[in-house]
Amino acid sequence: MPESLLKFLDVFFFGFHSILILFNVFGWMVPRWRFANLISLCLTAFSWFILGIWFGWGYCICTDWHWQVREMLGYDNPSSSYIHFLILKLTHINFPKNLIDTFTAILFFAAFTISIYLNVRKWNKRKKETLK
Repeated sequence: MPESLLKFLDVFFFGFHSILILFNVFGWMVPRWRFANLISLCLTAFSWFILGIWFGWGYCICTDWHWQVREMLGYDNPSSSYIHFLILKLTHINFPKNLIDTFTAILFFAAFTISIYLNVRKWNKRKKETLK
């Protein structure tokens, strides 16, 4: 694969994966995005917990693909956690990986719970309106 394509993919994954993470955490805040946010969170949970059975707890296909691109470019991937890697890359502070993983899990489950609640509330409201 040409190096220019690999460099493009490296930048693409930084952008795409960062936006996806932000969407997972904050997407429920925008009413029009709530259902898409719930789907995205479900896909993330599927990757972490179902695919994780075979590939390791917290497995993320985006991280896996990005790591492959970075390895082909000869870059070192200093962490097995993408969030830890991003924080290290952006701040140059090497926080304990367990702290970052715990914080990530708390944010994920909080966003997932809020998204489920808001989507169920909307579905119940629509159901009541159609029964009138």
